[in-house]
Amino acid sequence: MEESTSREQILKKIRNALIEKNDPPYPILDQESGVFPEMTESLDVVFAQALVDVAGKFVYCESEDDFLGILKSFILEKDWPLLYCLDPVLQSRLKEVGIPFESDPEKLTEARIGITRCESLIARFGSVMVSSQLNPGRKISVFPDIHLVVGYTSQLVPELKQAYQLIRKRYGANFPSMITLITGPSRTADIEKTLILGAHGPRELYVFLIEDSVHGSI
Repeated sequence: MEESTSREQILKKIRNALIEKNDPPYPILDQESGVFPEMTESLDVVFAQALVDVAGKFVYCESEDDFLGILKSFILEKDWPLLYCLDPVLQSRLKEVGIPFESDPEKLTEARIGITRCESLIARFGSVMVSSQLNPGRKISVFPDIHLVVGYTSQLVPELKQAYQLIRKRYGANFPSMITLITGPSRTADIEKTLILGAHGPRELYVFLIEDSVHGSI
């Protein structure tokens, strides 16, 4: 009987609260205005600084040809092993300039360096947005020790809001089933509060930003 009485009292309070019309306790909030200070630098400069601040590596490229030349130099200078690439668009360009790569899905877990494109680059946080619509989704951003991201200046956006608007405009009703933000190398400080890079993903993240007035072919 006590449980029934308590239940009835709670429901009565809820009904009364719904019936009574009171002024909102807080003024109507402006949900359109930004919460961060305005950016005084260009988006590429803001992105580069934010990426470096989270231990990422930024590489500016004047063109797609410049990017491919820089990539070849990095492979030689850093003695990088075979790149792992499942993206047909990137594979085509790598073949054109004679950069070898691995594309066997069965060898993904053995890959040390993976290369992918991205959906957008969020300047404020130095973050990279990838989605399931880009082949091979999120796999290469998880398994290899080093993740190489190819992006364009036309993909730079100030905040997350614009990044989601861009991806919605791009895919419409065929919205990606998975969207991931990558902000610097994988990290954790769960063990004795010591920061460890590469604990559950790549320990190095390179973003190659290619200058373009209209989105390039890669």
